[in-house]
Amino acid sequence: MEEKKQEHYHFIEEIVREDLAAGKYEQIHTRFPPEPNGYLHIGHAKSIVLNFGLAEKYGGLTNLRFDDTNPTTEKTEYVESIKNDIRWLGYDWGDREYYTSDYFEQLYEFAERLIKKGKAYVDDSTAEEIAAMKGTPTEPGTPSPYRDRSVEENLDLFRRMRAGEFPDGSKVLRAKIDMASPNMHLRDPLMYRIKHARHHRTGDAWCIYPMYDFAHGQSDSIEHITHSLCTLEFENHRPLYEWFIRELEIYPSRQIEFARLNLDYTVMSKRRLLQLVEEGHVSGWDDPRMPTLSGMRRRGYPPEAIRNFSEHIGVAKRENIIELSLLEHFVRQELNKRAKRLMVVLEPIKLVITNYPEGQTEMMSIINNPEDESMGGREVPFGKYLYIEREDFMEDPPKKFFRLGPGRHVRLKNAFIVRCDDFVKNEAGEVTEVHVTYFPDSRSGSDTSGIKTKGTLHWVSAEHAVPVEVRLYDRLFSDPNPMGHEGRDFKEFINPDSLHVLPKAMAEPAIREVQDGEYLQFLRKGYFYKDSDSSAEHLVFNRTVGLRDAWAKIAAKKK
Repeated sequence: MEEKKQEHYHFIEEIVREDLAAGKYEQIHTRFPPEPNGYLHIGHAKSIVLNFGLAEKYGGLTNLRFDDTNPTTEKTEYVESIKNDIRWLGYDWGDREYYTSDYFEQLYEFAERLIKKGKAYVDDSTAEEIAAMKGTPTEPGTPSPYRDRSVEENLDLFRRMRAGEFPDGSKVLRAKIDMASPNMHLRDPLMYRIKHARHHRTGDAWCIYPMYDFAHGQSDSIEHITHSLCTLEFENHRPLYEWFIRELEIYPSRQIEFARLNLDYTVMSKRRLLQLVEEGHVSGWDDPRMPTLSGMRRRGYPPEAIRNFSEHIGVAKRENIIELSLLEHFVRQELNKRAKRLMVVLEPIKLVITNYPEGQTEMMSIINNPEDESMGGREVPFGKYLYIEREDFMEDPPKKFFRLGPGRHVRLKNAFIVRCDDFVKNEAGEVTEVHVTYFPDSRSGSDTSGIKTKGTLHWVSAEHAVPVEVRLYDRLFSDPNPMGHEGRDFKEFINPDSLHVLPKAMAEPAIREVQDGEYLQFLRKGYFYKDSDSSAEHLVFNRTVGLRDAWAKIAAKKK
């Protein structure tokens, strides 16, 4: 009898399973709560896969809730981009699209409730004074001189704050907890601040806005979220999360923390990604070098690869750094199954078959993907004049160079064997043409020539070639930890060679038929994807990832 493979669960899934088994909840209810102040990045993908994936697996629900409590940084553009990214990853929140701004009135009532209980007060201190009052991790804080205001005075001031009577920064509402608590987050944290700023949804209806720590748990509670999954930086915030719920006597959502995703050669901060955009280091949030989901989509990463990667790295309680090459491995794995193979010469040099009839064209049969026969094949034109890669010819090649050189034989992909007889140089000493002889009896599939070759080259018929622009992308940063250098700006480590544009690549005619969203492999050159800059007159393709992990070789050499 075949032994059943034991399934392993990460610690959050174990908690969910235990809660369901104990009958604590009829169904689990999670949420993904992005702040609409930037585009989502690969770190958010881990949270999306975790929240939506758990709910799907255990028959639960997931809400999409926008944490829109800071009107000065949030835009409708970001809201729409976030929704597009989640849909692209393959998840659907149904009719459960919410905004913290939906709850502004309810949150305000919660705040008044705490004031009436003597658990919150209005403080006139400046931001600098409040920071000084907080104390240090080893020394208790100092009570505010406004801490003992009466309930009536606090209610009056808070209502006047809402009415717009006071300028920005003049007053805040603070929770009244414990200024000597060893947890700094419990030392009378801010609940509301004054911001006379237009909100992207509520307009000018409000001039006071709740702080994240106050809005987060209460929004979870309003939506009856069972498991509120947060990254580890919120672990010390959990006692405050629970304090608010307990004091308000509302539905007790449970916060659970997990380690965020950290990738090498990458910056995972919306604030710093915004810097790259605003300072022009990249072309925008969807620049294919960015770790944003929109950038990865534009570069040609399949969403399935990102989901598989997120599931593979798992969910842990301890921070660690994942190699970017692992993500690229999942991208290659997915694309190898799905990508149509085409022949594109990135840096062309002309190949002249001296004994091939002038003006003759014949069609060569090529399969579209050897991994998937259902993708069929196509016919590619072949003639006397071809393009091959400049790097595939050497005037004086070393012994283990299995491509073209004087007197050497190679096979042209799905066509004939040729022998290099001569070459032509220009005045600058650059090779401009390679002259070869072909062997008619060496045609692929019916070769009777008896000639043995070790190299196979891709090619494009010069007469039928389609000019394309190719963009080769590399890591945006040259240092594996650009944020890890004290006293240095992370932008110092931007890789100057992260983008290399090849404006004169030549492709076979089938390139014109490539659809938006279609995954490609350029034979011997990597996986590619049509860029949004493309037009019928000017085709542009981005290299998604190489055929192999070139950075692994570089790392091995360094060792």
